[in-house]
Amino acid sequence: MAGEDAKSRALYEQLQPGDRVEVTHDVTVGSSGAWKTATVGRVLRLERRRHGLHFRRNPDDKVYSDVLILARDDGELTTVTMDEFTRLKRL
Repeated sequence: MAGEDAKSRALYEQLQPGDRVEVTHDVTVGSSGAWKTATVGRVLRLERRRHGLHFRRNPDDKVYSDVLILARDDGELTTVTMDEFTRLKRL
């Protein structure tokens, strides 16, 4: 699984606006379940967003997440936060 995370991170760094991608994300539900979600769309932009609520706080209380803003095929805009449970594939 660590290898998949490294591949997704490397691909994230290479993405350009207009690239078409599929993002698969594992979501833990309760204590024993998990959902797998998939989102397909065209990359609009990559961002690093700051947020302050996190279980491992930095001394200056600044925590950042890498996010991917996509335009889905139906025109809907969606934002996906990249983490160790996110798998990214270029289409």
